[in-house]
This record gives sequence, C-alpha cells and structure tokens, in this order.
Amino acid sequence: MEIEIAKHFIHSVNKQVLSYKNLAEKAISQIDEKALFIIPNENSNSIAMIMQHIAGNMLSRWTDWKTTDGEKAWRNRDAEFEPEFQTKGELLSFWEKGWACYLAAMQSLELPDLLADVYIRGEHHTLIDAATRQLTHYPYHIGQIVYLCKLLKDQEWETLSIAKNKSQAFNQEKFKQK
Repeated sequence: MEIEIAKHFIHSVNKQVLSYKNLAEKAISQIDEKALFIIPNENSNSIAMIMQHIAGNMLSRWTDWKTTDGEKAWRNRDAEFEPEFQTKGELLSFWEKGWACYLAAMQSLELPDLLADVYIRGEHHTLIDAATRQLTHYPYHIGQIVYLCKLLKDQEWETLSIAKNKSQAFNQEKFKQK
C-alpha cells in the first residue's frame, strides 16, 4: 500500500507540474520573440527573466539533490532576473535544461527517497516537503508568465482555460460527456 501511495504521489506531483509547463508554453506560443524580453517597469521582470529563474531554480534544486544543498554555490539567483539570453531559442534551450533536470530527479525517485533528507539553503526538508514546495513555486511564476502574455496580446489573446462568461456553457458541455 505504501509503495502505491508513493508512486501515486510522485505521479501526481509530476502531472501537476507538467500541466503548468504546458500552460506556460501555450501562453508563450501566442507572443512574438520580442515580447519575451519586454520589461514592463523597473520593479518587474520580463517573461524571459521569469523563465530563467524557474530553470535556474530547477537546476539548483534538483542537481545532486540527494547529496548537496538545493542552493548550489554555482547558482547566481540575482542574475536570473537580469537579461541573459538574446533569442527565444537560447531561452527555450535553458528552460528545457531546467525541466529535464527536474524531471530526471523525479523519475529516479524510489520509495525511501520520499522521506530522505533534503536541504535548501541549509533548511531541512523531506523530499515530500521539497517537492510540494516546488509544486507551489513553479505555478506561482508560471501564473506571472501567463498574465504577462495575456496583457501583451490584449484582444488577440486566446484563453487557456474557460473563456470569460462561458462557464455555464462549458459545464453543460462537460457534464454531457459521461
């Protein structure tokens, strides 16, 4: 029973996180390359910076997570919020590198790993704590990405969920499909 619960937990976390990756990528596909690098104001980040931060966080947290602190000495978190990449291709390559690192770590998990000691900035977590921490962190930033894309597309935005004032029609259609 424990093994089944552990497998279900890992599957569920991965499913949710990947749904947010997909959401971000659908939003990004609606904007042009130039829009990725727009910094709305001096207190905000571009979509590219948010993507850099997510990928940088993934690389830091999930590289050698069993043996090293999740905040690696080589990580420069502050630089993640500075323009680094010049093209969409470079940005997406780094984005995918972060996701590959995260997914490889998750796919390698075994039952005892769920209660393994994990440290982030010297703070103790179990793997369950660390995984759920990331399950809240990544969607927080992906929500920012989606919102910025929506603002940039304005009237041309194609909704990624239920369209405004269309909930009733959506629910009627959904409940027909038994």
